[in-house]
This record gives sequence, C-alpha cells and structure tokens, in this order.
Amino acid sequence: MHYRILPVTAFQQNCSLIWCDATRHGALVDPGGDEELLLAAAEREGVTIERLLLTHGHVDHVAAAGDLARRLGVPIEGPHEDDRFWLEALPQQSAHFGFPHADAFLPDRWLQEGDVVSIGQVKLEVLHCPGHTPGHIILFARAAQVAFVGDVLFHGSIGRTDFPRGDHAALLDSIRHKLLPLGDDITFVPGHGPVSTFGEERRSNPFLR
Repeated sequence: MHYRILPVTAFQQNCSLIWCDATRHGALVDPGGDEELLLAAAEREGVTIERLLLTHGHVDHVAAAGDLARRLGVPIEGPHEDDRFWLEALPQQSAHFGFPHADAFLPDRWLQEGDVVSIGQVKLEVLHCPGHTPGHIILFARAAQVAFVGDVLFHGSIGRTDFPRGDHAALLDSIRHKLLPLGDDITFVPGHGPVSTFGEERRSNPFLR
C-alpha cells in the first residue's frame, strides 16, 4: 500500500490518497475540498479511485465527497451512522464555517466496528472511535502498519469535543482502548498536521498522561 497526504481547504485538512501497488486501485480518505487537486494527484500517481472513505461528518472532511462520487461514479463509505446528523446538516455547516455550499448526502455504506474495506489487495479494518463526533471511525491498514485516524488524535494533541454530541471521556477511551493497543510502532495520519506514531503520543502527548 502507498499513500499521499493532500492538505485541502483553508483548514489544511489531510485528505489521503491511498492505493494498492498491485492493482493501482485507490481511495480518497476524507475528501474535504479542492476536488481538482485531488483528481490531479490520482492521475499523477496512475491511480483509479474506486471509493471515497469518510472518518466523520464534519464539513472539512466531507465537503467534496458528494460531487466527487457523482463525477467518478464511485460509492461513499463511512462514517458510522451516529454521524448521520452531521451529514444531513452539511448546508448549515458549510455556511457556518465559510465553505462553498455543500449539499447534504448519505453514504452508500455506513461503517461499523469490525468491518473491512478492500481497495485492490489492501484491507482496511474499521474501528469505531467516538468522542470528537459520535460516529467517528478510523481505518487501520494492518499490513502497512498505518492508521488513518481523522480528528481523534494529533501529534501532541487530541480532537475537540466542544461540538454537538462531542464527548471528552469517550474520546480518551477511544484513544486508550482502540488506538494505543494497536502498537507503539504504528504510524498514524491525523486529520490535520504531521504524522506521528502511537508510541510517540503515548510518551509525549500531554493529553494522554
């Protein structure tokens, strides 16, 4: 598996283009905007995008998903259904945060704890990690030892919980009981900022002490 991190929108949200080396089939994780940039990156890498994957329903992570799905004729998968209310409120979210208008949509497939998403020969395991939002999921590529964690955990910080239905205790529980047990050597790609490892955050993240 290969991946490229593509920061998009004024929020510099990390959209990830991931693909299978053998088939060149790929996916975009959290396409929050800048559609042409994302499509150009896929073309540059010779990747055929076959699905769009969402970790949660906040506008900076999903705003381009509906249009891209229509343009490419591919399904949207994720997040967990507990984030339905965020996706249904996309027009209000986009107006509130100064994004171009985004129509509400629902995914073709909600993702649950224990689901597996296949991209060519790549397998992504789904873990439900509520706290930042109630329906937040993460995607774990076990063979590559990489996790795409959205806004659950950052280098030196953790996700906000002051949005509707955020839950600080649930967020810490998700990190401590879902993410960290995957192993100290696991690299994770956060929704914003630089990559890190779970071991580095276990040792130095002030919110986890």
